[in-house]
Amino acid sequence: MGVTGPIRVVVAKPGLDGHDRGAKVIARALRDAGMEVIYTGLHQTPEQIVDTAIQEDADAIGLSILSGAHMTLFAKVIELLREREAEDIKVFGGGIIPEADIPLLKEQGVAEIFTPGATTVSIVEWVRENVRPVAA
Repeated sequence: MGVTGPIRVVVAKPGLDGHDRGAKVIARALRDAGMEVIYTGLHQTPEQIVDTAIQEDADAIGLSILSGAHMTLFAKVIELLREREAEDIKVFGGGIIPEADIPLLKEQGVAEIFTPGATTVSIVEWVRENVRPVAA
């Protein structure tokens, strides 16, 4: 039942946040590391993001949120994945997210949060080790 081929990641900018430089940097780093990346562009709804992830047979969704709406937007994406029986798609993200909110996001089902200062190398390594880990 093993999945073959490169890891597929949807990188998305949900909500009204119009700053996408960080998302583009992450998308490029993942692509340079051999992953297939689908960048959705700005102002995506959680429904659009989940639809894209399912249609593209993604292994993960990476959300970039700088707007302060992280608690609502992450929760909605997780909820929609559950409703669509697609919980196997891991959700991770980053942006301007207060440290106090990170445990709450993880309780909701977000696999990992990267805050400002996280390196592209650490994000790529995390995705490789956690999104589709190699069986021992």
